Amino acid sequence: MTTRPDRFELAPGLSISRMVTGLWQVADMERGGTLLDPFEAAGSMAAYSGAGFNSFDMADHYGSAEVITGELLAGERAGGGTRSTAFTKWCPEPGPMTAETVRSGVERSLKRMRLETIDLLQFHWWTFEHPGYLDALRGLAKLREEGLIRQIGVTNFDTDHLRVLVGEGIPVVSNQVSFSVLDRRAAEEMSAFCLGNGIRLLAYGTLAGGLLSERWLGQPEPDAIADWSKMKYKRFVDTIGGWGIFQAILAALKTVADRHNASVANVATRWILDQPAVAAVIVGARLGEREHREDNLRVFDLKLDQADRATLETAFAQSRRIPGDCGDEYRKPPFLTASGDLSHHLDQVQKVYKAVPVEGRPSRLRVDTGSVWEAICGYSRAVKIGDRILVSGTTATDAAGNVVCPDDPAGQAVFILDKIAASLSALGAGMADVVRTRVYLKNADDWEPVSRVHGHVFGEVRPANTLLEISRLVGPYLVEIEAEAILDGEA
Repeated sequence: MTTRPDRFELAPGLSISRMVTGLWQVADMERGGTLLDPFEAAGSMAAYSGAGFNSFDMADHYGSAEVITGELLAGERAGGGTRSTAFTKWCPEPGPMTAETVRSGVERSLKRMRLETIDLLQFHWWTFEHPGYLDALRGLAKLREEGLIRQIGVTNFDTDHLRVLVGEGIPVVSNQVSFSVLDRRAAEEMSAFCLGNGIRLLAYGTLAGGLLSERWLGQPEPDAIADWSKMKYKRFVDTIGGWGIFQAILAALKTVADRHNASVANVATRWILDQPAVAAVIVGARLGEREHREDNLRVFDLKLDQADRATLETAFAQSRRIPGDCGDEYRKPPFLTASGDLSHHLDQVQKVYKAVPVEGRPSRLRVDTGSVWEAICGYSRAVKIGDRILVSGTTATDAAGNVVCPDDPAGQAVFILDKIAASLSALGAGMADVVRTRVYLKNADDWEPVSRVHGHVFGEVRPANTLLEISRLVGPYLVEIEAEAILDGEA
């Protein structure tokens, strides 16, 4: 019988447990306003570490998780033992990401965790319409060079924006995403891209907040769920087809579990760990309340065979795919989060651009990005006339005038479409309002990767489109895109 979890070298010098203990539920346990006792909670963490589960995942907003972890790490140093590995996340509100802003965010976590270096700093960004994520990650890369961060990861980045990071040379080693037998999006393009670029996945939601267990097999659909984690993953159950489909998947997991004298949770976890891009799964802990360490250890003796996988695949085939790519549940409907619809939060995010009236034409609005060429050449990034919005030819140029992803046409297309979305947003429109796009390529051979990015954004909108090779784009660009939108129902 295995007595310790398997380990994975996520990056040189960073070995982690293949089952990471997640501290998300600290926030749930403290939501009534009473904080956990940091010394007692650290003692509970020490029990996990002693059993080999000595890699912990948290975030700056997971209640007092960083403070509790600081207590654990201080105790380990005082005792002279092996230090646990600690990951945290920085999740700032979108806005200007100055060097001072980035350093402040990292130093806050260092102070709370009583560390000089964070093992893995994971970055989350709410909306890619705001390009500040690149400034933030460039800043994190500099702090890594200084030694404040050992490695950089991201959380809930979709494949296209992970591509932008790679194209910009950001040294990302991991992407933390939802990945379970209910939500298998990460096994698609995301896994292929990560495997091709030296990035590994940290999978969360693998047990759907505890729904993937014998306890729920054969049970009627609950009228209400108390804790945030199960509340969140019940939304996933509804999206894949409902309680009946969920019960069919649970039954298949139970069938496989009985073949191996294992638990449903063991099988659900093993299936994720067998995915080639996955470095580790993150299993949540309710510190001091209950633990499943002994059962979790059995995962590392479990081997699924071809018959097991066939049983599971048959059940999976009955379910609907979770829409979109990894992370989309935080940025667009259906909002599969504990709090449900996040559109109110996204609406409050600072707009990248502002719309201003055209002088002498009060019914006409325009958007400028601050580019020096807009004033010199006499044009606007976008203009709104009545219900019609025209967006100028747009390139992958950041606010400092740098070309983003200079060698990757698909990465440039991602950044361009984000700029177009931000321009439309300033004028009260969105990508769903676009009725025409024109794509100009320096090299026609780049049509497919660029078109696939276009399809990720407009696959359901289906605007009219023209794609052309141009003998020479102005500047060192591989792609330029323009768009037109119409606001239905406006005068």
